[in-house]
Amino acid sequence: MTDLLKNPRRIALGCEGSANKLGIGIILHENDTSTVLSNIRHTFVSPPGTGFLPKDTAAHHRSFFVRLALQALRVANITIPDIDCICYTRGPGMGAPLTSVAIAARTLSLLWNKPLVGVNHCIGHIEMGRAITGASHPVVLYVSGGNTQVIAYAEQRYRIFGEALDIAVGNCLDRFARTLEISNDPAPGYNIEQLAKQGGRILLDLPYAVKGMDCSFSGILTRADELAAHMKSGGKGPDGEAFTPADLCFSLQETIFAMLVEITERAMAHVGSSQVLIVGGVGCNERLQEMMGAMAAERGGSVYATDERFCIDNGIMIAHAGLLAYETGFQTPIEESTCTQRFRTDEVLVKWRK
Repeated sequence: MTDLLKNPRRIALGCEGSANKLGIGIILHENDTSTVLSNIRHTFVSPPGTGFLPKDTAAHHRSFFVRLALQALRVANITIPDIDCICYTRGPGMGAPLTSVAIAARTLSLLWNKPLVGVNHCIGHIEMGRAITGASHPVVLYVSGGNTQVIAYAEQRYRIFGEALDIAVGNCLDRFARTLEISNDPAPGYNIEQLAKQGGRILLDLPYAVKGMDCSFSGILTRADELAAHMKSGGKGPDGEAFTPADLCFSLQETIFAMLVEITERAMAHVGSSQVLIVGGVGCNERLQEMMGAMAAERGGSVYATDERFCIDNGIMIAHAGLLAYETGFQTPIEESTCTQRFRTDEVLVKWRK
């Protein structure tokens, strides 16, 4: 810890691979500022109508890890001795991809004789979002393919106020993209968003499942799948009018985003915050940002979000959150450098925040 205090300039390399994105990022902390030195990413894309299997995704990460790490070093224009620690995603996420990247990060730690820091994936999203946007004390909406949570900070923990009871909102969108056989390139949720912009003529009736501070998306997905099958067989909407995939995507987005806005507003009222920070891959969605912005404006508040460089899974968020923890003296011993598919956001002691 004494060495950390003597050296105000610190650099971390972060490794992310909890799902189909492999990311390597390098960040500099100096004089209370954070500078992104490199942020390299490569995505495993499966064929339309399919999802990404853990074994295939892990194989992708193993194949691309070395070249991404070398590219990150070149872009950052640093050498191995400049690095203070190696950070990796400990969880949550898909088991096989997490394991492949954890082993790679452990290997770098041993080869380069650098301390290792295991990072909670959600904490990475939150801290990177705060650093990029400048949001000071926001209610956080964390929305991705594997997680849906409404979070606020209190007493050195990120407390979960509400979450999905079944599947995550991003998983709902991804699976519906499979139903419609929408391309997975660059991402199924992004392609649903673009298709939804062509809809709006018809708002189809879908279940609205808010239960207290929590949401349920599985029933909405089932009903959307039923309507898609009805459409493909030549069926009409409730008014006797034909509807299109664009109408389905529009209706799905409007319904699930309205649910997210409701529980986020309730959390804002509870903690007395006027700020909303949207993080996670689904946070890139412009319609979600627009709906959340309208709600926040009515309360005299504001919405903070990042672009796809930081919203979508990336290595720089792991580097940043890991370096914040490292600066408090935290390290992960090699013998404890495991990963886990279940790692709650509120399990992490946030020592770097007062």
